[in-house]
Amino acid sequence: MHIILLSGGSGKRLWPLSNDVRSKQFIPIFKREDGQYESMVQRVFRQIRAVEPDATVTIATSKSQVSSIHNQLGAEVGVSLEPCRRDTFPAIALATAYLHDIQGVGRDEAVVVCPVDPYVEDDYFVALKRLSELALHGTANLTLMGIEPTYPSSKYGYIIPETPDAVSRVKTFKEKPTEEVAAGYIAQGALWNGGVFAYRLGYVLDRAQELIGFSDYQALFSGFADLQKISFDYAVVEHEQNIAVMRFGGVWKDLGTWNTLTEGMSEPTMGKAILGDACENVHVLNELNVPVLCMGLKDVIVAASPEGILVTDRERSAHIKPYVDGMNGPLMFADKSWGRFRVLDAQPEGLTVKVTLKPGAQMNYHSHEYRNEVWTVVSGEGETLIDGMTQHIRPGDVITILAGCKHRVKALTELTMIEVQLGKNISVTDKQKFQE
Repeated sequence: MHIILLSGGSGKRLWPLSNDVRSKQFIPIFKREDGQYESMVQRVFRQIRAVEPDATVTIATSKSQVSSIHNQLGAEVGVSLEPCRRDTFPAIALATAYLHDIQGVGRDEAVVVCPVDPYVEDDYFVALKRLSELALHGTANLTLMGIEPTYPSSKYGYIIPETPDAVSRVKTFKEKPTEEVAAGYIAQGALWNGGVFAYRLGYVLDRAQELIGFSDYQALFSGFADLQKISFDYAVVEHEQNIAVMRFGGVWKDLGTWNTLTEGMSEPTMGKAILGDACENVHVLNELNVPVLCMGLKDVIVAASPEGILVTDRERSAHIKPYVDGMNGPLMFADKSWGRFRVLDAQPEGLTVKVTLKPGAQMNYHSHEYRNEVWTVVSGEGETLIDGMTQHIRPGDVITILAGCKHRVKALTELTMIEVQLGKNISVTDKQKFQE
């Protein structure tokens, strides 16, 4: 089975645990049996592997998310890199061409497309296998998964099937309605459109070439920024006459706001948090190394990270975006392919950062034009390469790197350092990479 996971989104609605680099699907929020936390993307990837160990998984995403993907999933997952955001039709066309031209997937093989961030159980992935089989052996050009609705929602589009059978031809589609109109659709047997569908690879390649016009993956990638922003539903689905829908009645939740996200938590707190006896329906998610104490609160969500602290009424939490849009400041934390960093202090001409590298990981060999750096090793052991010279480093070592020096660090064990950046023009763009 070939699966394309669409990984989009920004860091607005789940601030301060998300930012421009870490979207909601990368927040480690779900507690596993071993007591460790995993993110939405880690949970979905683990579930796919449990149901279909040989599945080919490709994540369609932007450059800003690649480091987080590799940090959380490793290098085994395929990545279809979008040069910029152009909505779901260009993203799916590019990922399909990537599977064909780069991964060697044949035109007659089935491909399943779904979002990366639903909260589902294993039966959802069993249903994806069935969807793939319908695409491979059925007569429809597109086969959608229709989610059996649990309430009249204005957040989703609706699929109205011709019959109440488990698999039916599609009668029509409806845009996101009011709740009152949605209740009428459900009475007609309508299903939620969760953005999950399957097709033979050649079908989407042909449709994309008709609508976009390109010779191969590289040509599509090179011209990606000039493509029209349009969803797959508008570009393809709503114009396809030979289309079917498969019902799915299992657990399916879109955890897109703080209110809905906390519904997926197995415990009311994450991190250092204390809830007083009088607290009712309170969730605390704390990524700071200081305790959060809540007393006498009801229907409240508290979230804390180096980006800031959110205290919100549960129902009002969905209206956070306009406030976050007005916030400006440096990126305070991020997951990288080599590990993670967190800003401890930001001054006009100085930045203090805690850097943690995973065992065996290393940064790129690079230099900075406008800033000096001072590294202090806190724990672990590693190796530096500075202007071609290597040095073993251990706790207590201090390394000074002047502007213009080529440098990188490699972790022999998990390595934690405090990095002080000094200069008048400190910027993430001040970086030039080199081959060692």
